Amino acid sequence: MRTSILVACLLASTAAFAQSQTNQTRTVGKAATGPVAPASANKPQIGDFGFDMAGRDLSVKPGTDFFDHSSGTWYKATEIPADRSSYGMFHVLQDLSLERTRTILDEAAKRPGDKVGDFYTSFMDEAAVNAKGVAPVKPMIATLAGAKDKTALVQAMAALQRQGVGGLFGTYVGQDDKAPDTYIVSFGQSGLGLPDRDYYLKDDAKLAAIRTAYQAYLAQMLTLAGEPNAQARAAAVFNLEKAIATAHWTRIESRDADKTYNKWTAADFAAKAPGFPWAQYMTALGTANRPAYLVAQPSAVTGEAKAFADAPLPVLKDFATLKVLRAYAPYLSTNFDKANFAFYGTTLSGTPEQQVRWKRGVSLVSGGMGEAIGQQYVAKYFPPESKAAADDLVKNVIAAMGERLRNLEWMAPETKTKALAKLAAFTPKIGYPDQWRDYSALQIRRDDLVGNVARSNAFEYQRDLNKLGKPIDRAEWFMTPMTINAYANPTMNEIVFPAAILQPPFFDPKADPAVNYGGIGAVIGHEISHHFDDQGRKYDATGKLTDWWTPQDVERFKSFTDKLVAQYDAYEPIPGQHVQGGLTLGENIADLAGLTVALDAYHKSLGGKPAPVIDGTTGDQRFYYGWAQVWRTKFREPALRQALLSDPHAPGHQRVLTVRNLDPWYASFDVKPGTALFLTPEQRVRIW
Repeated sequence: MRTSILVACLLASTAAFAQSQTNQTRTVGKAATGPVAPASANKPQIGDFGFDMAGRDLSVKPGTDFFDHSSGTWYKATEIPADRSSYGMFHVLQDLSLERTRTILDEAAKRPGDKVGDFYTSFMDEAAVNAKGVAPVKPMIATLAGAKDKTALVQAMAALQRQGVGGLFGTYVGQDDKAPDTYIVSFGQSGLGLPDRDYYLKDDAKLAAIRTAYQAYLAQMLTLAGEPNAQARAAAVFNLEKAIATAHWTRIESRDADKTYNKWTAADFAAKAPGFPWAQYMTALGTANRPAYLVAQPSAVTGEAKAFADAPLPVLKDFATLKVLRAYAPYLSTNFDKANFAFYGTTLSGTPEQQVRWKRGVSLVSGGMGEAIGQQYVAKYFPPESKAAADDLVKNVIAAMGERLRNLEWMAPETKTKALAKLAAFTPKIGYPDQWRDYSALQIRRDDLVGNVARSNAFEYQRDLNKLGKPIDRAEWFMTPMTINAYANPTMNEIVFPAAILQPPFFDPKADPAVNYGGIGAVIGHEISHHFDDQGRKYDATGKLTDWWTPQDVERFKSFTDKLVAQYDAYEPIPGQHVQGGLTLGENIADLAGLTVALDAYHKSLGGKPAPVIDGTTGDQRFYYGWAQVWRTKFREPALRQALLSDPHAPGHQRVLTVRNLDPWYASFDVKPGTALFLTPEQRVRIW
């Protein structure tokens, strides 16, 4: 799907991040640092100046491993809670955001007729959910079972897709990358129950064990739904998914904005991807009769259509039935919910325990009616002074990026002029939307959890369809104010920072400015630079996908990024499994640029005066510590393995090591040749 290209996030793709919030707890682990207790009037929430000095391991030299030096004691003392697959500073803020959102929902739940309160209550009434068992989704399954042929089945699957059930193909309404003032329907590869094609195809003992466990999970879900011959049917569905996986593009291939821009007409689908009833499918989706469509991975769509054509009707029905059960298992009786978590939470991610129910309920309602909650969240927890301070930081970092662009030696003057024009056209969005989403057409019932989820999904689906033929909504947000993340959207030429991330350890108005610039300043620079990374650079000041760099600029840029790919390819967080430098390239470029421009902005903020020495640390040292503190992260091995296979971000440890490419870091910590992280000046990657 092109979503990963359209919106580049700080932490993870939106879908993956949402899944992590659904499956993981918010309990604070032992020896965690973060905004747990309120600060005094003049004291930052973390440490004496905004950084947790006690979390360092001074037995490790900065040049040996800067992550361990700055966070080694924190890492050793921190236990990942039983209901998490990983733990770090993002999770500390997730805890806070969930607790705050819970207070809003608890109050709303006292008022029958309040939609967010009724939605939350429908999830929290576990006894009522258990009493219904599988009954709420039986009508969906019956419709699939009753399909007389493949065309009827596809029509039923399309109707369910509108209610949040996955199908063979992913579809959404977004901007046309080469005509960004126009909305268009996009199609892309989908259909897998495991995170990535490698889980089906790679010859690896760990993945083979997961494949076996996955088939057992599929059989268990069929059995719980009352279906006979579950093991044989599950095996057939797995083989269908494996055929789909064989057709899929790799995640690295799917990053390329040029290769994933392919316009098809309705007739092209029938000609280029035969064997699938496209006309009936699009009619049922509500996407028929469009002048053109975007197809992200053409050969994958063709291959998936063939897999569909080759599969027997009963296997396709089971495939669709399992999609329903997977999508709605968290909202069915406990036996479905526990079986679903046992595979996706424990087997796949290594999480021993499921999070408590209220946290799952908060995550559900935040996803379904996020802006209705967000309006109240902002009023209670995001004061105007926080927004004003963040606005100033964004302006300072944008100005620093402008200086970097103006002084580039490798970029042609005509390209540089266009790059500066693009930067000047940026739209920063800070905190929350100017216009809140209207949920008046969404029906929520206090006693109908599955119905509420289905209607919420259908509401959002129809809201997207309603965009077709209308002007681009440039006020739209793709994250809620309660989200601990940020993103850049190339077709909007915008950078977006939800309210909840504008807190310690990222930003604390009472902290030393160096820590803030190393934290939120580098995050701001990260999102700005996504518009100039290996894919974002392909979009011009209007958000159009077009060639505006000279061939020589592209060649020089690639010489830098090739070195960065090789640098990250060499990291081996798990024996035998490396970071994928090609998959993580965009985020690695953004981290490198974010640090570079944030340090410039910090130096400029000093107004020519020297930075004070605090607790024996210089301003630059505190800046780099601020960066390292943000990426304090600890993984369970299965979760780290999954991230290395499918996440476009490097793990937190390797993100911290970005500093080894910055010349000032060497001087700040007196890093000498012969240490593990030392790079010669020629080896350091300097892009901006």
